[in-house]
Amino acid sequence: MANQAGARGQLMAFFAYNLTSAKLVTKLSRYVLLFIAAAALSVCFTEAQARKSPVFESRVAAAPNPDELLAEVYQHLAANELQAAQTKVDQLIAAYPLFQLAHLIRGDLLLMHSRPVSSFGGGAGASADKLKDMRDEATARIKAYRERPAADLVPSPVLQLRDDQKQVLVIDAVKARLYLYENSGGQLKLLSDHYISHGKFGLNKIKEGDQRTPVGVYYITSRLSGSKLPDFYGPGALPLNYPNEWDKVNGRSGSGIWLHGMPSTSFSRPPFASDGCVVLTNFDFMKISGLIDIGKTPVIISEHLEFITRAQWSADKQLASNLLEEWRRDMESRNANRIFANYSRNFKTMQAEDLNTWFARQRQIWELGSTPLIQLKDVTQFRYPGKDEIIVSTFTQETQAGKSHSSIRKRQYWLKEAGKWRIIYEAAL
Repeated sequence: MANQAGARGQLMAFFAYNLTSAKLVTKLSRYVLLFIAAAALSVCFTEAQARKSPVFESRVAAAPNPDELLAEVYQHLAANELQAAQTKVDQLIAAYPLFQLAHLIRGDLLLMHSRPVSSFGGGAGASADKLKDMRDEATARIKAYRERPAADLVPSPVLQLRDDQKQVLVIDAVKARLYLYENSGGQLKLLSDHYISHGKFGLNKIKEGDQRTPVGVYYITSRLSGSKLPDFYGPGALPLNYPNEWDKVNGRSGSGIWLHGMPSTSFSRPPFASDGCVVLTNFDFMKISGLIDIGKTPVIISEHLEFITRAQWSADKQLASNLLEEWRRDMESRNANRIFANYSRNFKTMQAEDLNTWFARQRQIWELGSTPLIQLKDVTQFRYPGKDEIIVSTFTQETQAGKSHSSIRKRQYWLKEAGKWRIIYEAAL
C-alpha cells in the first residue's frame, strides 16, 4: 500500500502539471516494452488498410474521447483507485492501440503493484526527450479538456459568417487545440474540440522551411485523399490558402500548410512537432474532414484564443458591422474627403502602391459614373489574430449606377491605430 501511495503521488504530481524533471529510472521494463511493441505490430498493417474503408469510418464515429478517458484516469488516481485507473487506460488502449502515452501510463500503473515509480514513465526506459514529448502531450490534452469553453462563450475572432458557411475551425496553438463550431442561424455552437500538433519552432511563419505555423485567417482550398498521398499524411489532407493576401503584403512566404492526419504506424505527435502544418490524429481528421466545405470553411489560427460572452460578441460584431456600413455610405456619397477618411496613411497594395497613388486611381473610376447605389452582401468578418487589432471583412459589393450594374467580391483589412479604425489593405478577390 505504501508503494502504491508513493507511486500515485508521483503520477498525480505529473497530472497536476508539476512537471519538474526527476531522475529517470534507467532499467528497462521488458514487460512494458514488449506490450507496446506487440500492440504496435498488431495494428500497423491493419490500420493502414482500414482507414481506406467504410469500416474505419464507423470506428471513427464510435471512438471514445481520448482526453476524457485521460481525465478519468487522473480522477481515479486522485482517489487512490489504481485498479479503476488501469481499467480506463485499458479502454484507451483498446480504442487506440497506437497511443504511446496510454501505454506509458499503463506501464507505470502495472509497476506500482510491485515497486514505487519515481517519475512519469519510470518503467519504460525511454529517452528523456521522448518522455518530455509525452509529458507535453498529456499536459496539453488534459489542460484543454479541463478548460473546455462553456456553451455560453464564443471565440472572439469569429464575428460574422455567411449563411452558407456552416462550420468554422478555430485553433488555439498554445493549448494545442482545434475547436469545431457550427454556424446555426448566425449563432456559434461548439460541436467538438481536438488535440493538434503544430510547427516545431512555434508560430508566425515567415518563410519556406522555417518549420513554423502561420497565424491568421485562412480557407480550406481542396481535399486530398490519403490514397493519393504518402502514408505520412494519414487518411488525407486539407490544404490552406497560406500565404493569404495579408501574408503576402507583409512579406511572408512559403507554401504547403495543410491540416492532415498521422502515419498508420502512429497515433499522435507532441504539441510542437510538425514542419508547419496542423496535424490531427487520424480519427479526429476523419471527423472534421467529413464536415468542412471546400472554399467556404474558415480556419482561424491564433496563438492565444480568447473566449468571450455572447453579449461582448454581439457588441464586437456590431462594431465591425458599423465600420462597413459607414464605409458603404461614404462610397455612395462620392465625397472624396469622406471616402479618404476611411483609409490609413499606411495603406498598401500588393503592387506596393501607397494610399495617394491608389486613391487617385480609384477616384478616377468613381467620377466617371453617376451617383451609385451600393449594397454589401454575403459578409464575413473576423478579428485577425496577432499583435495588432485588425478586423478582416469580406463581402460582395453590388453597385447600381444608372443603367450600369457591377458585382465584385472584396476583402478589407481594418487596423485600429490611435484609437481609430481605418482600412490598411483592400483588394478584389
